[in-house]
Amino acid sequence: MAHAPDAKRALDERGYTGTLLHGDNPLKLFEKPVRDRIVDSYYWKEQCFGLNAATLLDRAVELTFIGGTYGIAQKPTPFLCLAFKMLQLLPEREVVMFYLQQAGEEYKYLRALAAFYVRLAWEKDEDVYVTLEPYLSDARKLKRRTREGWALTYVDEFVDDLLCKTRVCATTLPKINPRGFLEDEDRIESRVSALGEELEEMEGSEGEDGNGVEEVGEMRLNGNAESEGSDEDVEMNGG
Repeated sequence: MAHAPDAKRALDERGYTGTLLHGDNPLKLFEKPVRDRIVDSYYWKEQCFGLNAATLLDRAVELTFIGGTYGIAQKPTPFLCLAFKMLQLLPEREVVMFYLQQAGEEYKYLRALAAFYVRLAWEKDEDVYVTLEPYLSDARKLKRRTREGWALTYVDEFVDDLLCKTRVCATTLPKINPRGFLEDEDRIESRVSALGEELEEMEGSEGEDGNGVEEVGEMRLNGNAESEGSDEDVEMNGG
């Protein structure tokens, strides 16, 4: 098929004149052994041939797990093959956001794929954080293919890995500055955590409950004091 040679031609240093990402050929964001396994895989040859930004969506909604390479032969997952195809296609930002937002609401593995692509391809650190952080509240389950078998993760956990780890899905991620550094540089606003708001509400309710307990305690003390005073009056009158 012409599909595999096309991919290899795109990796040819002498023949590549396309868009650069992070100063290099986008396909080289994957290590050479992984690239070779992808291009030689059955899924790449049969399912990724002739895909464009629109038809790739049809393949992506069929995904049932995420992952990098698996097994003794370290075969690439369909997830990794489609991410590689996205790096070859370099879809418009509006298309990626559609994958991530609207379509991602229904297809969680499509959202994971788009998030993985954003982390790989978008060059401004602040754009990566602002785009991916809203999905730290997506608690849907994801099945992950590992080298040895299977594991369970979640969309929010996967996004957190993309923002915090240096290697995800058999891929070394481009370097990204810590969020705190970007905040200090005024390149990004401080993030308000939804969990932080919940904790504040809990602390507030606990404070109110505490005040209520104190008030009840004071009422009981006053009641006991009045009762003791009444008993003394009775004794004095009786005497």
